[in-house]
Amino acid sequence: MSTKLRTSALKRIRFAPVALLAGIFAAVLLSLSLTGTLSGFAASITNSSNTAATGTLVMQEQNAGATVTCLSTDGGSVSTNSATCSTINKFGGSTTMTPGNTVNTPISIKNTGTANAATFTLTPGATCTQSANGTQNGTATDLCAKMNLVITSGSTTVFSGTLASFKGAPASAFTMPAAPAAGASVPFNFAVTLDQSAGNAYQGLAASVPMTWTFTA
Repeated sequence: MSTKLRTSALKRIRFAPVALLAGIFAAVLLSLSLTGTLSGFAASITNSSNTAATGTLVMQEQNAGATVTCLSTDGGSVSTNSATCSTINKFGGSTTMTPGNTVNTPISIKNTGTANAATFTLTPGATCTQSANGTQNGTATDLCAKMNLVITSGSTTVFSGTLASFKGAPASAFTMPAAPAAGASVPFNFAVTLDQSAGNAYQGLAASVPMTWTFTA
């Protein structure tokens, strides 16, 4: 065998361990890059229930016998949450009042939603409307000034005055009870009295003022 061939064979023998070591080192590096570490302690917590939800603010109005109920959702849904209740007449709806006669109408306003109300307000309409009651009508034009209204909630007087002063009254004119929590109910009584001074000219007439109850949260 020539000297050149023997030298080539020796080089291959010396190179083999080096190549083997290089391969092992590359495998270790690859393993570290995939696992991040060869060993160690680890602890973890996964929060699988992370939610936030909205409550509801729904108003219910009922008459004293709870035979008539109006809900703020009667106008559609909680998306609207505003309805007109024409079946509970807060002034009693009497058509036969005489001077000095008082008609009491007790009602309750309840928060039937799941969220507490932050504010509770009563806002009367801007006008007191006088109209004819029946076919025989007096000539007076100021019945609203002859109809006295007292609104109470328990021992608290919410409003006391004529229907003429009730209409368009600002929020400062009312002493409202605390805004009700979810499920709580607030009682009210509306007492309407025809003034003793009303004469024949006030016969056959009617007076009306709309009003709006509001919760906010």
